[in-house]
Amino acid sequence: MFTVTINQRDRQAGDRVPALLKALARLRPEVPFDRTVGDEAQAVFADASSAVEAALVALRPDACGEVRWNVGIGVGAVDEPLPLGVADARGPSLVYSRRAVERAQSGGDAAAIAVEGPDAGLAHDAEGVLRLVGLTVAKRTLAEWRVLDLLTPGVRGQQKAVAEALGITTQAVSKAVARAHWAEEWAARPAAARLLGLLDAASGK
Repeated sequence: MFTVTINQRDRQAGDRVPALLKALARLRPEVPFDRTVGDEAQAVFADASSAVEAALVALRPDACGEVRWNVGIGVGAVDEPLPLGVADARGPSLVYSRRAVERAQSGGDAAAIAVEGPDAGLAHDAEGVLRLVGLTVAKRTLAEWRVLDLLTPGVRGQQKAVAEALGITTQAVSKAVARAHWAEEWAARPAAARLLGLLDAASGK
């Protein structure tokens, strides 16, 4: 299982947890996202790709162009039966996630994300890929996001429709996609998920 813990970086900016929960609402974790303590939210996923998605949602800049969150992913078992609320969840996955988010918080990087699990080597590799993808996501401009939000991964021939929707040229769309390294992000996501999956498998040894 994959526990994702997200806490707020800049506490002087006010409580942003409700906005974070809204951004994460389309995801379907086994134990839903909820506020745990203070400015923190947490959820438990059975699917590694969904855990990656949640992490990257949190690393997206806000309307001020700032990344407001630290992300920790913990990989391991969660006590069964799974509870309805994350506050009642227990198990190594949650312990690893707590360690990860605390380490991410101490780093202070644009892509403040860390991974912890039973195999330190696999956790290190997964974290390296996620940090690289996270930096790409964190450094995108709002103008680039206007384009990317209208694209669907894996679908060809979309750029003309996006250009028409935004009232810009197809060339401008193409340049925004290239600058944002959107194709590279989606090519790397499966690698991150696969490494997390291997780490989860190691927890069952």
